[in-house]
Amino acid sequence: MTDVTSAKSARRPHHWRRDLVELAALFTAVAVADGIANLVGHSPDGPFLLVASAAALVATATFHTWWARRHSHAPPAGTSDTAGGTGAAGGKGAAGGKGAAGAEHADDGTPHETTLWRMRTTVEDAPGSLAALCTALASLRVDILTLQTHPLAAGTVDEFLLRAPGPLQARQLTHAVSAGGGSGTWIERADAHDLVDTPTRVLGLATRTALDAAELPMALRQLLGRCTIHSLPAVSLTGMPTGDLPPVEGALEDTVMRLRDPNGGAITVERPYLPFTPTEFARARALVELDARLGPRVPRSEDVLTLPEGNEITVRRADQSDVEAAKAMHERCSQRTLGHRYHGPVGDADRYLNHLLSPRFGRTLAVQTASGRLVALGHLLWDGDETEIALLVEDDWQRRGIGSELLGRLVALAREAHCSSVYAVTQSSNTAMVAAMRGLGLPLDYQIEEGTVVITARLDGSAKQHRSWFEQAER
Repeated sequence: MTDVTSAKSARRPHHWRRDLVELAALFTAVAVADGIANLVGHSPDGPFLLVASAAALVATATFHTWWARRHSHAPPAGTSDTAGGTGAAGGKGAAGGKGAAGAEHADDGTPHETTLWRMRTTVEDAPGSLAALCTALASLRVDILTLQTHPLAAGTVDEFLLRAPGPLQARQLTHAVSAGGGSGTWIERADAHDLVDTPTRVLGLATRTALDAAELPMALRQLLGRCTIHSLPAVSLTGMPTGDLPPVEGALEDTVMRLRDPNGGAITVERPYLPFTPTEFARARALVELDARLGPRVPRSEDVLTLPEGNEITVRRADQSDVEAAKAMHERCSQRTLGHRYHGPVGDADRYLNHLLSPRFGRTLAVQTASGRLVALGHLLWDGDETEIALLVEDDWQRRGIGSELLGRLVALAREAHCSSVYAVTQSSNTAMVAAMRGLGLPLDYQIEEGTVVITARLDGSAKQHRSWFEQAER
């Protein structure tokens, strides 16, 4: 039995004054009832007075019932207008908040908008420091949805996912955190994807990396937030060693993380706006080690499509084992086709193939005929924070919808990788590429300079989904 229940069930001390008051009230009620009975029995207006008394009693009872129902819905004094749970956080303090998403309610019961924020701040590694920080946030009616701690040599970096009232500004949050003992605070808007807890997100990224080696750069980007990832091959295009490789265990330098690529070379991760923590470095190393243990791998799914004239083609993922077939296709392409693809001297185009077909730099789709000859390549290339799309279709197989099919599939891959946009660089004379980009049905931005066109498609989800060119032809 709880203390609250015990307090409710405990009886008050017995007092003789209370007995006297109750006895006096009883005698008074008897006397009043006797007086009313005599009045009704000996007066000609007795029945009228009896009916009036009954009506008064009914009216009184009705008013009392209405009053009781009206005030039974009011919240008890001193209670909160929203329901919330309380969760313990670490050894430095405790934080309370509502774990479920949804609109909060004002004092008058009307809902109001809330905003999700991701915030990091450094606090002193001492008992009560986190409690002071949570108290400062609670003073602004901010809910703490998730909390991660990143221990440092001096202090601790606490990472929060917050739900705050809509009108609350970022500077108000940072001022409150500073007053609560936080320093070096960084904050940005969050979205519903951030509601997934970190262990679940890391397991999902590990699964994607295990299935496809090309996922490693994108998995690192999603794990570490907004950052730029560069892959440096062990050997340059001229065949010379690039050198300056990081140690096997990797290297962490404030806002730069350098890791040894299992395929040779190095992976550099940069995030100038926020230093990396040792915890993040350990997570990134774990993903790279997983990739190294699994070795080279590319999903081998294939789709067989039928062209309008009846020829069958196969669309599949390509990798560095297709370099020789890709070189043979280059030799069959005209100088005009290669010029549209590489935007410059085409004599050295073959030297780029080993780089382009590497899963470290993106994903490649290949189209081959029923006889097994490679006739088209589509590349989705990681370019720092951006993603490039490039196509090459052999001359004899152009104007058959192959380029549009590859482009739609590459955009779908970009969506799966959570890319916000893709861009294509081509010449203004390459009307086929421009038409294929327009056929995506996505918002497009154009930049034209000296005959070169850069077309950027925004993958914000507001546009219609891509439909296969062959599906459209069948319709």
